[in-house]
Amino acid sequence: MGKKAVLIGCNYAGTKAQLKGCVNDVKKMHRCLIDRYGFLENDIKVLIDADESYTQPTGRNIRSALSDLIKSAESGDFLFVHYSGHGTRLPAETGEDDDTGYDECIVPCDMNLITDDDFRELVDKVPQGCRITIVSDSCHSGGLIDDVKEQIGESFKDESEVQGDGNSASGIRGFLQKTGDAIESAFKRDDGDDVDDVSVNNKSLPLDIIVDILKQKTGKEDIDVGNVRPTLFDLFGEDSTPKVKKFMKVLFNSLQGGDGGADGGGGGGFLGKVSELAQSFLKPKLESNADYGKPAMEAEVEGKQDAYAGSKKKKLPENGILISGCQTDQTSADATPTKNDKAESYGALSHAIQKIVEESEGKITNREVVLKARELMQKHGFKQRPGLYFYWNFFRIYLRILRTKIDVYEC
Repeated sequence: MGKKAVLIGCNYAGTKAQLKGCVNDVKKMHRCLIDRYGFLENDIKVLIDADESYTQPTGRNIRSALSDLIKSAESGDFLFVHYSGHGTRLPAETGEDDDTGYDECIVPCDMNLITDDDFRELVDKVPQGCRITIVSDSCHSGGLIDDVKEQIGESFKDESEVQGDGNSASGIRGFLQKTGDAIESAFKRDDGDDVDDVSVNNKSLPLDIIVDILKQKTGKEDIDVGNVRPTLFDLFGEDSTPKVKKFMKVLFNSLQGGDGGADGGGGGGFLGKVSELAQSFLKPKLESNADYGKPAMEAEVEGKQDAYAGSKKKKLPENGILISGCQTDQTSADATPTKNDKAESYGALSHAIQKIVEESEGKITNREVVLKARELMQKHGFKQRPGLYFYWNFFRIYLRILRTKIDVYEC
């Protein structure tokens, strides 16, 4: 029985996305796993972007680390993943009815976005009898593993986000407006004597900032909502995330007059408009380099819906828990104390977990951790409310991978 972990922290220093506490979150969790729970140094993979001596948390490296974690797992092993960084949403490519109407993503330091579907494909490969816990201290983290049962939380799906043509003025502008409204209202704080004096950045990265950063990376000024995914493929190629490759395969087939997959590429809705927008972007590349689209064309796509934002629902995996930083209509906090120059910045959820685990000496259930984190964060003025999702039959001990000694809490 082994205990293995992957810890990921992205501060994005020197960019418009800059945060301050994510790397600190990872370092504290790393020390906690070793000192309190007996993890071995060699069984913890750390990816942070504030120190070049560590593996950098690029999209490729994060996916590789998670894949290696799962490939090395055996029945009875306990796996733990902690992510602290930005989350974002990419709106739907089509106007057709799909699951969520957007891809929820984590944001690696190089902007090579990893979608909820990509995470789900990894989790689906966890060996039977192996347990995995994911703590995501980011925005939009409640949807990181799609279609799992929410045990603690008030997340909801706004149907207006998944209806209509995603490329229409009302669709895209409405999406951006709702995201902005959530960011603006998320950290209205109630001042009081028992409230920490901190400055707060939120961990939701708006789409327009992603577009700006991609423009800086590529030197191109024609990047817009309609070609974010083609830009990611152009920039990262073989290393782009699997969901992007699937989308590009359908798009290439559409450009070439193919069927786009098992059930047809389709030219309607947002996908048809993306095809029009992408022609000037992609056709010259395909004409000058016959192998340009090869990484996408090698992707397995059962049908065009595989490429949609909000993929088709799948059977729930077993033996896993997700603790999210906030609800779907909230943002998670990256906090920096303002009165104590020596105090370190931190993610609000990660900081709360550390305090709760320390006070309880690790003897605490998942439900208790999330409820106590909600109380502690509210006390200190944070409006975000962590959530608990599970995709196995019973609640176990909080991070049972940490081998605490307490009876199983049955749901």
